[in-house]
Amino acid sequence: MRVLSVIDESVVDGPGVRSVIFMAGCPHRCPGCHNPESWNPRGGEEVAIEDLLTRVEQSGWDGVTVSGGEPFLQPEALARLVDGCKALQKNVWVYTGYTFEQLQAMDDEHVTSVLDRADVLVDGRFEQPLMDRSLRFRGSSNQRIIFLNKA
Repeated sequence: MRVLSVIDESVVDGPGVRSVIFMAGCPHRCPGCHNPESWNPRGGEEVAIEDLLTRVEQSGWDGVTVSGGEPFLQPEALARLVDGCKALQKNVWVYTGYTFEQLQAMDDEHVTSVLDRADVLVDGRFEQPLMDRSLRFRGSSNQRIIFLNKA
């Protein structure tokens, strides 16, 4: 999978201390994006999912956040990563510029698998006029935190 970077310890990308995987490539190109270096789909480096899972496991944290760029540009790899994280009993958050409804309309088995297995989806493009620094885990007020896993 094409990965821009990995942060082994973050407290701003979801609750608690988490590992964060930033995937490369983003079609949204939101004005004011805090991570424009992630837009290039050929940026970063190719990383084996097994290597990412080893790193996640060794971190010892309960949570993993997958961000970008746009993680759903690599839906098969994303589904495998989420499945692996869930097998490690990790809480998984996925950030996307797509809305939940747009993802459902894609009618893609890998996208559906991610939505079925991830715990939380933070959806929606970053909208600079709606930026609100008081929001937890979101950059603009149009973005939603959607709890997917009801357990």
